[in-house]
Amino acid sequence: MCGAWGFPVHRHINRSATEALPEPLRGWLMCEVEWLSAHATDADKRKHTVEREAPRHYLDGDAPALACLDSLGDAPWFGRAAEACGEDTLWEYGVLPWQIGWSYAQLVQAFDSLDRPAVLRHATDLGHYVADAHVPLHTTLNYNGQLTGQDGIHSVWETRLPALYGGGYDLVVSDVQYIHNVHEWAWQALAHSHTLVPAVLEEERRASLEHGEGLVREERGGVVQLQQDQQWCAAYHEGMNGMVESQWRAAIQGVSSLWFSAWIDAGQPDLTEVFEPTRAPWWRRGLQRLRFGKQIQRPPVP
Repeated sequence: MCGAWGFPVHRHINRSATEALPEPLRGWLMCEVEWLSAHATDADKRKHTVEREAPRHYLDGDAPALACLDSLGDAPWFGRAAEACGEDTLWEYGVLPWQIGWSYAQLVQAFDSLDRPAVLRHATDLGHYVADAHVPLHTTLNYNGQLTGQDGIHSVWETRLPALYGGGYDLVVSDVQYIHNVHEWAWQALAHSHTLVPAVLEEERRASLEHGEGLVREERGGVVQLQQDQQWCAAYHEGMNGMVESQWRAAIQGVSSLWFSAWIDAGQPDLTEVFEPTRAPWWRRGLQRLRFGKQIQRPPVP
């Protein structure tokens, strides 16, 4: 399985998610925005050293072996899915929607415990898995086009196109929301991403028919690599009609909303002493307690 998004995009998602948070959570986590951004790719790096890390990043929803999930509803719990399919089968074909729920629960506990290192660690991991859920090719067996003769499409979609066109995207998120059911939200995010897979593949075929392979040699980090040229990428990007931008923005909103929801579910703890122990004088910390003393009301379940 290829990595999700390019490293710069993962870092941008965590940074932008932090900036989008409502106060007071934004003020606290902005103290560590550089750490949250820099470590946004830690989960990818663990794939090579931690057993069963890789399956946490995807779900091959179209794998015949997972047809056993069809009778369990749209958002099956892991226990029921393991009974129906076998736990080893789930780990073979990916556990991303469940991993989002597991990381979310860990973040709630970290907020509740006022455990600064744990908050940072679980927030960055949750941000990474949520971002992965918005990459269509993380929802299919054909994750790199290898089953349809389109090898390499994964890095084109998640790295090449963002590098070429990301500077012109509208990625400002302001509608962060409390998520009532994280488990269902995760499955819905994966389901939506999966609906985009046909367009990802079909538009690649169309661009290749019109422009050939469109390969050009480019230097990256001192290494010369073959990349699709800009004419080919422009045709592919245009054919997908804003898909990369919308999925990128949805990932930012999802990460920020889940961080905010975890803090709400932890009881809205005061994190002033946790995240600003020495950055502010005692009198400013006192003012912050007064300013942030009013609790945000948890929205009613619809």
